[in-house]
Amino acid sequence: MTTTLPDRPLKSAPARSQSQFGVAWSQFRKNRLAKIGGFMLILLYTLALFAPFIAPDGLSNYSTSNITRFHPPTPISIRDPQTGGLTRPFVYQYGQKLNMDTFVNEYKPTTTRCPIYFGVRGDEYRVLGLFPGTLHLFGTGTENPNCKVYLFGGEALGRDLFTRTIYASQISLTIGVGAVLISTVIGLLMGAMAAFFGGVADTLIMRLVEVLAAIPSLFLLILLRSVFPQDINPIFALYMILGLLAFIGWGGLARVVRGQMLSVREQDFVSAAQALGAGNGRIMWRHMLPTMTTYIIVTLSLSIPGYILLESGLSFLGIGAVEPYVSWGGLLSQAQEGGFASITQRPWVLIPGFFIVFTVMCYQLLGDGLRDAFDPRKRQ
Repeated sequence: MTTTLPDRPLKSAPARSQSQFGVAWSQFRKNRLAKIGGFMLILLYTLALFAPFIAPDGLSNYSTSNITRFHPPTPISIRDPQTGGLTRPFVYQYGQKLNMDTFVNEYKPTTTRCPIYFGVRGDEYRVLGLFPGTLHLFGTGTENPNCKVYLFGGEALGRDLFTRTIYASQISLTIGVGAVLISTVIGLLMGAMAAFFGGVADTLIMRLVEVLAAIPSLFLLILLRSVFPQDINPIFALYMILGLLAFIGWGGLARVVRGQMLSVREQDFVSAAQALGAGNGRIMWRHMLPTMTTYIIVTLSLSIPGYILLESGLSFLGIGAVEPYVSWGGLLSQAQEGGFASITQRPWVLIPGFFIVFTVMCYQLLGDGLRDAFDPRKRQ
């Protein structure tokens, strides 16, 4: 006689709980626009990191014998004009001819073809200032130095605008990130100190914030920049701009941190940490400030484009990055020098402005996606 045991339902594995960042990441992946913005930013920073390798020319290379002022972009051809078959990519060399009606040199393509090679040797450079190299992604070689690839055309001195735009991204992108990181650290420290200690410290820090907020940011930057000599070292000038941007930008964050910390200070876990003998620094950095992680992440992503625009505006006014270095704002200032002709005759000089708008838009998409991902009310 056999007996059968009743079927027992299989126990399902307990659902694994997700951390706050895990839930936010799963929500962020559902936002297609935010992912596109993040991917484009990664691409922009990759181009900036390997700018010396990607750029076909040197940053300040131009010919004194064959001046190609505002050279137009050179179209890249991949078909042989005689046979119509595919061939190595090439560009036509351009020649200049004086227009007797306007008395302006005009560029016309000649019949000379310049093949484009990949992995060519050129000017020496250093990636991140550490790794030397002479290999460039593409170029026309050294056979005909007067025949170059102008993807974005040329600027006032005939220098390749694509090369200078890629190099300029190193300054425009890193200045914004660096300034935001510094101002965030200062804002967190000042806000936490004002909330935790209170009294005189709170009064002094908040009055300093009000003084900085009462002065127009652009006026304060110009005033602080005028204190330093004009012939200052370009590298030191970049770090100085970074410090100035961070110096005037921490006040708003400090106010928000103070308000949040005043409520956190009364929580039980802070009282428990004090009872256990934890120091003031440990309580602020290890217990109070981590409660603002979500806000800080979103604020960082939304503040960086503001600093990029501010640095571009300073360079546009001539008090930012100086030669031989350049930023997107400095390149865009050449469009102003040309007046209305920059739009009608040489619109390619406005391309650096497109990079500014495109970068700010990508940061806004990324910031909106992070804000929605960390907001419990908008989770699906």
